[in-house]
Amino acid sequence: MGLLDGKVAIITGSGRGIGKTTALLFVKEGAAVVINDVDPQPANETAEEIKKMGGKAAICVADVSKLEDAKRIVETAVNNFGKIDILVNNAGITRDKTVHNMTDEMWDLVVNVCLRGTFNMIRAVAPHMREPAKKEIQEGKIYHRKIINMSSIGGLRGSAGNANYCSAKAGIIGLTKAIAIEWAQFRINCNCVAPGMVETRLTAPKKPGEELGLPEALRDMALAMLPWGSAQPEDIAKVFLFFASDLSNFVTGEVLPVRGPSLGGP
Repeated sequence: MGLLDGKVAIITGSGRGIGKTTALLFVKEGAAVVINDVDPQPANETAEEIKKMGGKAAICVADVSKLEDAKRIVETAVNNFGKIDILVNNAGITRDKTVHNMTDEMWDLVVNVCLRGTFNMIRAVAPHMREPAKKEIQEGKIYHRKIINMSSIGGLRGSAGNANYCSAKAGIIGLTKAIAIEWAQFRINCNCVAPGMVETRLTAPKKPGEELGLPEALRDMALAMLPWGSAQPEDIAKVFLFFASDLSNFVTGEVLPVRGPSLGGP
């Protein structure tokens, strides 16, 4: 028996990193998953890995910052699996610069993918979570559906060099709390995970000419403040699993930091 037996989950940005690790874990726990990425190759590779495990996966290559694409992701879940129980808004991107060097394009890209993308997915999934819930309530049934959003320690505390990312991630916290209140009547739980530094391509040492990653000096400074070092994608995926499962049925509107101990204060 798995924690997610019979469940259907959408996981955005699941071709790589935390999203991929979460998809693999959810499948091990019994879920069917929709894999989403803006790049077809990693999405296909993740889906193939799931199928080799004997799991069920559908693919939707789409950009969550566009509402029509978000709707296509949702339609992929419904057309392939007939329902949606879990939405993990994991998709994100960085374009780091200090405020006085940041361009409008850098600001818009990060805010649109991280914050608007989360908003778009929640809007797109609304009828497929709310309408079944209304029928269940009329029949006296209790059933929880789950939305889990990805914020960041940066959204809680701020950090130098990525005001666009911190602003988007702080906005996601507000959105999480609003949805938790609005949709409580439908027993739709909405919670938020706020990781610290995690080993992904967004935090890897930045190579010349690349937009993703951290400058090595900044990365070393961040690691020096973390006695346990950076988290692995598995550490975040397990928290997503908790929020997606029945273990968290009485938890909603919460933000859970996942970073281990820090020498830099709370």
